[in-house]
Amino acid sequence: MVELILKINSILNGLLWGPVLILAILGVGIYLTFGNRFVQIVRLPFVFRETLVRKKRGLQGDITPFQALNVALAGTVGVGNIAGVAAAIALGGPGAIFWMWVSGILGMATKFSEVVLCIRYRIRQIRGAEKSVRGQIQYPMLGGPMVYIRRGMGKRCRYLASAFAVFGALAAFGIGNMTQANSVAIGLERFGISRVITGILLIFAVGLVTIGGIKRIAQVASIFVPFMCILYFVSALIIIILNISLLPKILFLILKSAFTPVAAVGGFAGVTASQALRWGIARGIFSNEAGLGSAPIAHATAKTDHPVRQGMWGIFEVFIDTIVICSATGLAILVTGVWTSGQTGAVLTMSAFSRVFGNNLGSALVVFSMVLTAYDTMLAWEFYGETCSAYLFGPKIRDYYRILWLPPIIIGSLGKLETIWSLADTLNGLMAIPNLFALLMLSPIVFRLTKEFFGRPK
Repeated sequence: MVELILKINSILNGLLWGPVLILAILGVGIYLTFGNRFVQIVRLPFVFRETLVRKKRGLQGDITPFQALNVALAGTVGVGNIAGVAAAIALGGPGAIFWMWVSGILGMATKFSEVVLCIRYRIRQIRGAEKSVRGQIQYPMLGGPMVYIRRGMGKRCRYLASAFAVFGALAAFGIGNMTQANSVAIGLERFGISRVITGILLIFAVGLVTIGGIKRIAQVASIFVPFMCILYFVSALIIIILNISLLPKILFLILKSAFTPVAAVGGFAGVTASQALRWGIARGIFSNEAGLGSAPIAHATAKTDHPVRQGMWGIFEVFIDTIVICSATGLAILVTGVWTSGQTGAVLTMSAFSRVFGNNLGSALVVFSMVLTAYDTMLAWEFYGETCSAYLFGPKIRDYYRILWLPPIIIGSLGKLETIWSLADTLNGLMAIPNLFALLMLSPIVFRLTKEFFGRPK
């Protein structure tokens, strides 16, 4: 029976993450880019001003927009930015970086639309016989694809909304829990820390944060995420600067390889232009998660006065994830020349860092960054899964979900998780289907709100 389930999952996984879903995500991104009048490019100066300069905030919400951004980044910036980019280059050549940029630009429009909808349709769950200041308990803002599908598309689509919530609540245990714990355990094992110790420490480290809900998760993410991003980016930037004379040649190689085959060289087997496109687009989507519907769950809790204003933070999120962090990894690998070594994944990234920082420090920087991103991802995905469960069963389930979240951590730390990875990928892909459908059906709402926001007096 188990073998049959795994076989079915393997077939389904291949279909979900094959050309059809990738083309669907790209197609939706292109449609939303034109429909929003290239907002991610034309309004980019406004995005930076809104996210980096503007301080005035509205009153509706639970956490600041900056905190919501960091929770969302905690769920997106992860192993894919380090090991995933390296794998894209190993399998698709330097041209994969170009197509990763393309997926990032289109993903900005998709993420913008997701965030606009999650703010437009979010609700506050209130239950309560229990007493609080106003006589009722106020639970966190409830938002995300399941909410904008249900409220925006009506009762006829309630099963589609429930399906997203089920996929999200279950996928969180795989992609956001056990697999991340496994990455941390493997990373720390290189430094002589046993997996059992890692699992126990993670249970305490995660539990102490998630028990406080979204506000405590946001507070911790707002410290760890910027620290990790700055540490990793500055380290990669040092590698690039020390090899700056090679940068023009590398940029030309990226553009050329995006459209022409790359011959075999060293341990690199050679690739076609179609392989560059496939792996660049796929890894870009996997990294920034635009279209999958997870990050809007975090953005829905932000304090803001308009859906489009928070949408700017969605654009900024993809910019940081794909254009900044992924590019830093890719360029560091290319300028050091290790991309022809035949290595792949995190090992390839470590080789690039070791060329400049030495074996010990180079590996330590990559492993430490992966450990931090995995920990951040566990915090963010706990909230995603908790919120999906709250949509299905009511807000009181949140406390039980936080408790259920902890035991699988030790399982992930100790086990080999190829099956869990596969199941999590399938559930993650299934999340995208109702979300993409909703983005298409509710796109007129996004276009209208965007036009009204930029058309009103300053």
